[in-house]
Amino acid sequence: MLAVCIIEMIEFLYIKEKIIIFAKDLREKWKGFRKNAFFRRCNLQNNMDFKAEVTRLINEFLETRPDLFLIDLKISPSSDITVILDGDNGVSLQDCLDASRAVEFNLDREVHDFGLQVMSAGLSEPLESPRQFRKNIGRAIDVLLSDDSRVEGELVNVDEEKIVIRLEYRRPKLIGKGKEDVVEDKEIPYSEIKKALVVIKF
Repeated sequence: MLAVCIIEMIEFLYIKEKIIIFAKDLREKWKGFRKNAFFRRCNLQNNMDFKAEVTRLINEFLETRPDLFLIDLKISPSSDITVILDGDNGVSLQDCLDASRAVEFNLDREVHDFGLQVMSAGLSEPLESPRQFRKNIGRAIDVLLSDDSRVEGELVNVDEEKIVIRLEYRRPKLIGKGKEDVVEDKEIPYSEIKKALVVIKF
């Protein structure tokens, strides 16, 4: 009886060892599979599909809120979503919550786990679209031009091709001695703007 028990124990340990070796070999093969080009293509396609779905949901939300518009949408490799919004009349906390729900409630975390953050574009964010410039008419802005020169003045007009900044400065008189105050409206095409920021004054 003892001999039978010993034999059964040896057989059990042998089978257990084979299972461990098989599992280890399977893990190594899975690692290799994950590194191959096919898996990378599938993963890339999944990420592209995920971003397309998030973009669709944000756009559908914005169709219900014509006063809001998208500034940026970022998705990290770990699927952390960052949505930056702006609005003709600013962006409230409730606006951010509504946009967040429009995305989160329509994505399945069981299919694709993700993090989500929706925020408004602050004054420290660069102005990029005509709509952003337009909402800041009357404010002072600092513009870095494509030739690395800078101009600062009041934003007085905006259209789809350019902005107009009112510059106020002193210069030597064209006739006679001394200096004179000058007010000049300068047109700047968007193609010449490298970066534009609202000037925060206290």
